[in-house]
Amino acid sequence: MSGSDNNLFRTPLHEAHLALGARMVPFAGYSMPVSYSGILEEARSVRDNVGIFDISHMGRYRICGRGSQDHIQRRTTNDIATLQNGQAQYSLIPNEAGGIVDDIIVYRLLDDDWLVIVNAANRKDDLAILGAGCANPMTFHDQTGDTAMIAVQGPAALSALTRLHGSGLDALARFGTVEDTIAGRRVRLCRTGYTGEDGYELIVSAEDADGLWRSLLEVGAVPCGLGARDALRIEAGYPLYGNEINQSTTPVEAGLMFAVKLDKGDFIGRARILEAKEKGPSRRLMGFVMEDRAIPRAGYEVMIAGQPLGVVTSGALAVTRNTAVGMAYIQADHARRDAKITIDIRGTPHPGVLVAKSGMLLKSRTGS
Repeated sequence: MSGSDNNLFRTPLHEAHLALGARMVPFAGYSMPVSYSGILEEARSVRDNVGIFDISHMGRYRICGRGSQDHIQRRTTNDIATLQNGQAQYSLIPNEAGGIVDDIIVYRLLDDDWLVIVNAANRKDDLAILGAGCANPMTFHDQTGDTAMIAVQGPAALSALTRLHGSGLDALARFGTVEDTIAGRRVRLCRTGYTGEDGYELIVSAEDADGLWRSLLEVGAVPCGLGARDALRIEAGYPLYGNEINQSTTPVEAGLMFAVKLDKGDFIGRARILEAKEKGPSRRLMGFVMEDRAIPRAGYEVMIAGQPLGVVTSGALAVTRNTAVGMAYIQADHARRDAKITIDIRGTPHPGVLVAKSGMLLKSRTGS
């Protein structure tokens, strides 16, 4: 991680992006590629074959030592005590009010050795919470600047990596992690992703990042930017911090209670989340599918039976449907699957239908 003339951080792959003609944009304090050949073309490559993303801007925290499990348990919502070595889980960092500071992935590497992946925009807030009280015999190390992270996603992700590694990678289960050698470089492989496809996220030393990236290109992986990543995660129904979730959003209304284990013991915000669950949400996060390609943007009103009963949080063109999809918060008593909606887009009403967040992706296209 290095600085730039525009006071933006650069990932170890910055020069590789420029060499490929990427269009760079500021994102979460970094200079990041938004697209190379085009957002839709890149998204289709991930759905049909294999694409690679530079996700080095995401934070990587290593927490080790006696007491580290209790330390993380107190500061996150899921139950890491259920993890075996080499396993991971999706979780949340809550605040005292029961809101969401960040959504994260926690990996148990060894008994008292943890890796936490956080969103780039929230690194300072996450550091303040996860780093607070992390004293001897525990150690806390921010590995973000020392490493790079590359997502390899798509139905051909395993095949591409096998060409660089050899057989055996299929033995790594979903949400599993292992250290191995890929294209002659030591890599931590995590079978996770943010696209709705099978795939891996590779953590490699900063100095080896460019060589690994080039090796992936040589076996046919298509470079993809933030634009395709956003379209893919919307189609898969995955939340983005700042759109679907924030510090005033509860896991109850966001549909993320699967990542909250209220019976694991006390943790930050537990009482308020329990209260929100018992009371029931006033709004629910739903998916929607439009009848055409017009894309509703964040902040657009959602009309049901002529009444404004919701607001769009994200919208995109779904490459598996060739229609627009998105997510919206809908008043709870109207948040029903198959409910007909209308959204005004540039002065024209466009019809659609509410679906479960997972119902926007045509899984028959991806095999997932």
